[in-house]
Amino acid sequence: MARSELRPVVKLRSTAGTGHTYVTRKNRRNDPDRLTLLKYDPVARKHVLFREER
Repeated sequence: MARSELRPVVKLRSTAGTGHTYVTRKNRRNDPDRLTLLKYDPVARKHVLFREER
């Protein structure tokens, strides 16, 4: 079964500048803009914004 283009895999990069990334899937119909999530950065040892990378 092929992966859906409606829910692509996106890479979330830390805005703290540590280079830490998370990989997740998003629904393009609900979130057409870049995704930003508040997640834990183990390098910075705190919660920071993670922004979708293209």
